Amino acid sequence: MFQSEHSKTVEHRLSLKELLEALLSDGRLSAADLRRLQSLATGAVHPLVFLAEQKLKDIANPGQILDITVLLQWLGQRTGQDVVEIDPLKINVAAVAEVMSRAFAERHRILAVAVDDEEVVVASAEPYQWSWQGNLEHVVRRRIRRVLADPREIVRFTGEFYTMAGSVRGARAAGKDNAAGSIGNLEQMLELGSMREPDANDQHIVSIVDWLLQYAFEQRASDIHIEPRRDVGNVRFRIDGVLNSVYELPAQVCAAVTSRIKILGRMDVAEKRRPQDGRLKTRAPGGSEVELRLSTLPTAFGEKLVMRIFDPEVLQKSFGELGLADDDLARWHAMTNMGNGIVLVTGPTGSGKTTTLYSTLRQLATEAVNVCTIEDPIEMVEGAFNQMQVNHGIDLDFSTGVRTLMRQDPDIIMIGEIRDLETANMAIQAALTGHLVLSTLHTNDSPSSVSRLLELGAPAYLVKATLRGIMSQRLVRILCDECKREVPVNEEGWQELVQPYDVPMPATVYEAVGCKHCRGTGYRGRRGIYEVLVNSSAVQEEIVTRINTARLRDIAIAEGMQALRVSGASRVARGETTVEEVLRVAPAISH
Repeated sequence: MFQSEHSKTVEHRLSLKELLEALLSDGRLSAADLRRLQSLATGAVHPLVFLAEQKLKDIANPGQILDITVLLQWLGQRTGQDVVEIDPLKINVAAVAEVMSRAFAERHRILAVAVDDEEVVVASAEPYQWSWQGNLEHVVRRRIRRVLADPREIVRFTGEFYTMAGSVRGARAAGKDNAAGSIGNLEQMLELGSMREPDANDQHIVSIVDWLLQYAFEQRASDIHIEPRRDVGNVRFRIDGVLNSVYELPAQVCAAVTSRIKILGRMDVAEKRRPQDGRLKTRAPGGSEVELRLSTLPTAFGEKLVMRIFDPEVLQKSFGELGLADDDLARWHAMTNMGNGIVLVTGPTGSGKTTTLYSTLRQLATEAVNVCTIEDPIEMVEGAFNQMQVNHGIDLDFSTGVRTLMRQDPDIIMIGEIRDLETANMAIQAALTGHLVLSTLHTNDSPSSVSRLLELGAPAYLVKATLRGIMSQRLVRILCDECKREVPVNEEGWQELVQPYDVPMPATVYEAVGCKHCRGTGYRGRRGIYEVLVNSSAVQEEIVTRINTARLRDIAIAEGMQALRVSGASRVARGETTVEEVLRVAPAISH
């Protein structure tokens, strides 16, 4: 029935009757379902969407239903058109919005999704409407390649893309169009006439900021980067630990967006020469409160802004949901429930240390205890703690903060980071006087954290007496359940992962594939892998001025500590992640 060549069929929109009969003839639909549905009216709903909502059984593939993905693939095969998933992170929104007007796109229910010098790729859910194609080819003077897409996504992204592009155009028009950028650009160019960026409170700028924040929440971003360059500003999102380019803004619009966010974060908008920190609270599309920590950095082309997104719901998660379970969780609880001593969490930036500490403190912060923190800066405002922020302008650093907290009758003290000997000594003094001290260090693994304390100058006998334990952690991306695929294990890769330890090799593991649910990455979400070292009597004997870290590690392993890569290997064996992902984030085992 369906023909891919224009000359063999009459131009028309898809109808429910037509789709049902074609599915029946291809052996994908039962006659009973056809009789039941053919008299129904779809109303304003696209017939493909209407059929997908019926959750019909796919006769040709037992156990599978005719959802929108299956229906589009089937229709693409019949019409000779590729099917695309519209991923805004992979689309140059400014470029595709210039291909055609919004009115033209909405009238024909089409959307450009890719543009280059040779062709324009246009998504449609109507394979038998082509009257627009000749007109568009004449205007853009390039070949048009048609693809099929979910009609709901076409409608949604048509609205989003054109609204965003219109806001950028409007904001650009509000300020003089000059490529040199704004105040703070070290390569300033003399322009004739006035030189100004759009007003940060301009409605177009407000719309751009709102769109960026809403979109970041939808995409599960942990950080938003706004980076000025010579002619444009780049917007990038960090999703599951990886940066993705999202949008390019004109230089002046980028500067105005940064100013708008600085206003919201109660930062000094006029000061562009020195770094600043700020914070703001907003609501995610679902209505939950989200806190953002802001940080600016003066660069050659203006102010770079990074917004770190803290979702309070993360702190509501159990340790099991964070990935800390079984023996490691029991060891962690034993260390943090001792009532006194030092407990350290180590790992690089972005490894989940803050989440672990806050989740632990929330469990410990009962009405019977006084929990105080000194942070730089305060990551998340939590009502159950007494939080103090480092302020170098008035000489309030970590060591001074701990000294002050000691006079506040605390039970538990959290120090944002031990960076120097003075802070280390204050932490040891607090532990010696009966307080539980939680803090972080930037080291590769747990055993090297002991040597780091000694390198700072902390006396070995005091470290031995006060240290309760150390947990090193990393975040690994978790395979998408919708598309992961079982494969035989690569013996060479497995041995690289677990050496020098003898860890049983599974027969099969899973690999990343990529689908619409994970935006083609093969991964969705992250979870922790952990290395928990308990300061046992055997470990204490090794804490001497000239420490042998390798021997310390061997003793800890013998007493039950799992190395980070071995912890990751157990996730690989359970089908949660891949060997490559663990090798990417976890350090090699030193021996």
